[in-house]
Amino acid sequence: MSRAKAPVVRPRLAKAPTGIQGLDQVTGGGLPKGRVTLVCGSAGCGKSLLAMEFLVHGAVRYGEPGVYMDFEETEKKLAANVASLGFDLPELARRKKLLVDYVSVARHQIAETGDYNLEGLFIRLSQAVAAIKAKRVVLDSIEALFTGLADSTLLRAELGRLFRWLEEHELTAVVTGEAGDHGLTRHGLEEYIADCVISLDHRVTEQIATRRLRIVKYRGTFHGTDEYPFLIGSEGISVVPLTALALTHSVTTDRVSTGIPALDGMLGGKGFYRGSSVLVSGTAGTGKSSLAAAFASAACAGGEECLYFAFEESPGQILRNMRSVGFDLERWTRKRLLQFHAMRPTSTGLEGHLTAIRTLIEQARPRVVIIDPITNLVSTSGTYDVKSMLMRLIDFLKVEQITSMFTNLSSAGDPQELTTAAVSSLMDTWIVLRDRHSGGHQTRELYVLKSRGMAHSRERRELIVTEKGLDLGPARGDHLSATNVAGPGGVESTE
Repeated sequence: MSRAKAPVVRPRLAKAPTGIQGLDQVTGGGLPKGRVTLVCGSAGCGKSLLAMEFLVHGAVRYGEPGVYMDFEETEKKLAANVASLGFDLPELARRKKLLVDYVSVARHQIAETGDYNLEGLFIRLSQAVAAIKAKRVVLDSIEALFTGLADSTLLRAELGRLFRWLEEHELTAVVTGEAGDHGLTRHGLEEYIADCVISLDHRVTEQIATRRLRIVKYRGTFHGTDEYPFLIGSEGISVVPLTALALTHSVTTDRVSTGIPALDGMLGGKGFYRGSSVLVSGTAGTGKSSLAAAFASAACAGGEECLYFAFEESPGQILRNMRSVGFDLERWTRKRLLQFHAMRPTSTGLEGHLTAIRTLIEQARPRVVIIDPITNLVSTSGTYDVKSMLMRLIDFLKVEQITSMFTNLSSAGDPQELTTAAVSSLMDTWIVLRDRHSGGHQTRELYVLKSRGMAHSRERRELIVTEKGLDLGPARGDHLSATNVAGPGGVESTE
């Protein structure tokens, strides 16, 4: 009889959490503890800010004092630069949580000789570390130390000595480096010596600026390898992971009303699953925003808070328009159950919109979120980027058990079962609206194309919009074919 194999215990690399939103998630827990991390990028991409946040969070949250050795800016200027983020460097210095040391290095002080070494830096750094018993160190930036050297052999030797010295003293270090013309850094050597390399990029596409972060390498551990959008806001850096590393969010059988009793009846008689994602698509004038208003009104009537993100109309315009179809949304805004946040798609990049939405959701803690419409985002960014952004948002909403509704404007003449951002596969329920011409009359038609996990109606119904609200007419005779609808098992259509 064979014996069961003993489980293999694999040691895990020790890590130092950065405290930066999202970065610890994509690095699997933080930067390598007791090792050197290189943060590189062009001017203005956020290298110094990331390094400073690593030190401040380490000192305040994790009890690890830090030394910030700057070769370009004075202590006073550096303190002023980060004061707007709520970082009080003088106070942290007074409490011996942080020590900022400005080291002026002039070009004429660096002579390219065989005797060149960094002994003076080691002595100064040792004194600073001992003064506050530092566990973390930042060197910003590495180019200043070697600006006069052209001998790559000497340069590599001194870089290796510097990195080894930091590791021998068990310091978790961040070294910043400027982007090179043909490599990640100007010298093209630092990325080979460091154990972890993070590349920051600040790009402008069609007049919209975006920032991206990539973990180029991370020895000894698993890490995310994609480009991750990040934002520099009033509270510092926030990294937005592309999606959850695993689909592990919990689900529930609880239901929430659509706000239209007849539509609830089409969805098993109870409406949407709580925490699910809902897509409402259709051409202009088919009633997408009215369905969103019905859903928001029903949620508020049940005492649940709703966040409504509008990319096309102002809150005042939405309130006025919805009054004409029987929805008094203003009473819910007065009770603070309904909050509108209107913004132009061109006001920022996609990662800016995503971060702003997440921040508002974390502050308000709503049970329902409406995005109206997602189509306007596609006009300013590519389809892939929008789908990626919505994937991250939907993952976040599902983890938080927030029921979400997204509206999508279809172009006239397009197949109804296509969405502008190709996002139908991300949605749990998909409701399609379209114009119908019959006998000289034009009506609005609604049908449920898919709804995962429930037996739903396949009937096409007229959407009746009156000054007293929304309703559905009797079922039409032409049902959807079995090839393009979701059946009782929730099998979805193909885009």
